[in-house]
Amino acid sequence: MTNEPFIRPYRPADRAALADICVRTAHEGGDSSSHYPDPELMPTIFAYPYVALEPDFAFVLDDGEGRAVGYVLGAPDTAGFAKRFRDAWLPEAGARHPAVEGTPRTPAEEMTVLLHTPERMVRDELDGFPAHLHIDLLPAWQGRGYGRSLMRTLLEALHREGVAAVHLCMVRSNTSARAFYDRLGFRQLAVDDPGPVWYLGRPTAPDAALGG
Repeated sequence: MTNEPFIRPYRPADRAALADICVRTAHEGGDSSSHYPDPELMPTIFAYPYVALEPDFAFVLDDGEGRAVGYVLGAPDTAGFAKRFRDAWLPEAGARHPAVEGTPRTPAEEMTVLLHTPERMVRDELDGFPAHLHIDLLPAWQGRGYGRSLMRTLLEALHREGVAAVHLCMVRSNTSARAFYDRLGFRQLAVDDPGPVWYLGRPTAPDAALGG
């Protein structure tokens, strides 16, 4: 090991760490464990399918001792990803997290609805930003430039693939995350009835916002 943090491709041995990062950052940027009793629910929606379906666009921040302490996960073609989520991911994932009947009554049930509706990811207003991403770091590793490096790594991978632009979706209450994305050159996208979230997007090509 290098003993210095570095970014590398995701490995199957990172799966438990990936889940831990997801759970500890999934509620407005903070720990979600008290909101979702099953610790596998949030990773099943927002982490595992990306490393399963798009492993070439999954990168982690290694603490230098082999442990993943942050990640960035991307899908270059959101419409295609949503279809494969439905066809290849949901049959197995849905067995552990069955569809909700009626109106969801708890935060966990609300998230389960998202799991069973991958088509929600595809919106006409986002056609110009075909890729999407998720990025999370454990609290101790935030604010130290590693998020910028993770983002640069994914944007470069998407750009090499010929993907012109990428978007993300974030809850509005996570103001520190919004400031981070603004610094990296993301801008708010106009989306009809977005609910309590913002959609942000930017080109994948390098620019001054990601320099330094």
